[in-house]
Amino acid sequence: MSKVVRRLRTLPLRSRIALLVAAAVAAAVAAVAVTCWFITRGQLYSQLDKDLRHQISTVSKGQVSAIATTCNNDARLRGLPGPTVQVVYSDGRVCTSPDDTEIPVQSSDLAVASGSQDNALHTTDDAEGQAMRVLTVPVVDTDNNQRINNVAVSIASPLDEVSKPLTTLAWVLLLVGGIGVLGSTAAGLWIARTGLRPVDQLTETVEHVARTEDLTVRIPVEGDDEIARLAASFNAMNASLASSRELQQQLIADAGHELRTPLTSMRTNIELLTRIEETGRSIPPEDRKALMASVKAQMTELAALIGDLQELSRTGLTGAEGPLKVVSLHDTVRSAVERARLRGPELTFDTELAPWYVRSEPAALERAVVNLLDNAVKFSPEKGRVEVRLMRGTLTVRDHGPGIPDDELPYVFDRFWRSPTARALPGSGLGLSIVARTVEASGGQVALSAADGGGTIATLVLPGAPTPPPEIP
Repeated sequence: MSKVVRRLRTLPLRSRIALLVAAAVAAAVAAVAVTCWFITRGQLYSQLDKDLRHQISTVSKGQVSAIATTCNNDARLRGLPGPTVQVVYSDGRVCTSPDDTEIPVQSSDLAVASGSQDNALHTTDDAEGQAMRVLTVPVVDTDNNQRINNVAVSIASPLDEVSKPLTTLAWVLLLVGGIGVLGSTAAGLWIARTGLRPVDQLTETVEHVARTEDLTVRIPVEGDDEIARLAASFNAMNASLASSRELQQQLIADAGHELRTPLTSMRTNIELLTRIEETGRSIPPEDRKALMASVKAQMTELAALIGDLQELSRTGLTGAEGPLKVVSLHDTVRSAVERARLRGPELTFDTELAPWYVRSEPAALERAVVNLLDNAVKFSPEKGRVEVRLMRGTLTVRDHGPGIPDDELPYVFDRFWRSPTARALPGSGLGLSIVARTVEASGGQVALSAADGGGTIATLVLPGAPTPPPEIP
């Protein structure tokens, strides 16, 4: 059985479906055919037994009684009408009707003759080997309506009346069943071929995508069945992969563009320093100091850009690099403010932080808040003021810098986007993009807008509560 199962698993799906359909139909046809044959057999036997009872009732009981007492020496009964009729004695002797073959006596026949049984109905073969249906009843004296002891009469009819129709019926059922199985197999193949055509299209499309990496291919969706849902899911997956690849290519292109500027500047400065060393020329200390400062600044910018790219690759689309935990947002903001003071020691930080607890990844959340504060520090004027407020889950960071034009606000969270007015300032253009992804992963929202009186206000909203939730044991 296991070998058959393993062999079936190696067949194509449409062949397995056709075989399963054929097997199911064959089982159903066989069950119906066998049931029909047995029902017909029972009806034919019932009709034959009914005919035997009717025929034995037409035999003259007085005549049977008289002949039974004058049975000749050769045990042949003469002049009895009807089919094969036989008189049975309790001692085993028989008298058979003329020109008929003797029927072997059964124990049930002797029981009827001896009076211990009312009647007997059985099937046996006569002396010539022909199957006979035999009915045995007692002999009754018609004068006094009493049973004659030690004698019974049997009547038999050939079973050809039953076997021939049953044989014909069996061949008819076999022929019809065979035609039905062949037809069901053909229908199963057609159904499998038709039903699996969308699967074939899906397979061809997947193979085409694997061979050519062409993610623009789509499968036509017809209907709303399981196959249509599978095709729609594949199209959605293909579209998602295409979008992801476009974003990846765009990220590579943007990263290459951003890396080119500091690398070009640094290479120019290094080549200049190398040429000076090779030629033995000397340059003023001030110029040499400026060149080294420029190289150091470009290296710092390059390191920051690479760090932001690594951060973006770790967070990906989720914005979180670890499991979410309950974090005190006010403590996170307070720590970020202390780090921002080191970057802008000449600035004044005005903070007002109310308790608020959120569910987020701690390191990612602190990095997002630090990026918001770095943005405020970078655009704040010298000796300016940065206002930080946290009230009921809404964090606002306001600077008093030049602000962001309204036409540039929709792009501030795009990767590598930098305002034309801020090209000369340090930064990679990835900080706010990382902020947006982290906040979205925590179920919050972030936005930048122009502040009244000048400057920019960043608003970060995170769902949470003013008290920490109870710990789960």
